[in-house]
Amino acid sequence: MTTAPTASTRGAEAPDDLAARAAGLVRDAVLGDLARRVVADCGADVGLVGVPEPGVAGGEGMVLRHWAGTRADLLHDLQVPAGTGLGGRALAERAPSWAPDYRADTTISHHYDAAVIAEDLYAMLTVPLLHDGTVHGVVYASLRAVVPFGDVRIAAVARLAEAATLALAGAAAWREPPAAPPPAPTAAAGAARRPPHTPLTRREHEVLRWAATGRTNPEIAAQLGLTCNTVTGYLKSAMHKLGVRNRTELALTARESGLLG
Repeated sequence: MTTAPTASTRGAEAPDDLAARAAGLVRDAVLGDLARRVVADCGADVGLVGVPEPGVAGGEGMVLRHWAGTRADLLHDLQVPAGTGLGGRALAERAPSWAPDYRADTTISHHYDAAVIAEDLYAMLTVPLLHDGTVHGVVYASLRAVVPFGDVRIAAVARLAEAATLALAGAAAWREPPAAPPPAPTAAAGAARRPPHTPLTRREHEVLRWAATGRTNPEIAAQLGLTCNTVTGYLKSAMHKLGVRNRTELALTARESGLLG
């Protein structure tokens, strides 16, 4: 026989435990709503959200914990190691990724074809929930038709992902002790933190914009009529000019600098 917790037992709960439980409730509410809004607001047939969990692939993976619009249950609570399928690629590369026809795409692994076919899904877009270098989840927008994803739909899903990420970051902050305010920067210190910016060429900027959407070098090359080596060269040049070390830092810096519009 179970009994309802009394005021005295509830009062014994540590503040840290209360904060952790509250943050977990907020996270589940935000991610559940995100899956539903991908369907309601972005015209997707199925919305999914994967949540990184320590027990998946040695901590490098996620579990599909939230969904909307599904007909079967093969995608429910599915474990997705980083790098597998389309969502695993978005998790590993920390950048959006999409396929007009998931089943026919030769650039991704096909570990989950049975689940995808059971849902009769074809087109799929995945966007990571990225904040301060940490991926808080990956949202999927899937359709039961072969459809090329246009800028409007990609931007709509990205906006929902950004809003959800900010909400998750706010919930996580409940669990952290308040930080001491940083010292006011001097003019000299502010100047030292802002490295001189060498303007990108038109081609570098064009390649950068495609790379920031999660396209691979071969996909960018095909889109712009360039060779893969040329695309690689433009990206390396852009990284050097912006003072970053990899594609993830390049995309983040470009967004913060307003280079992506």
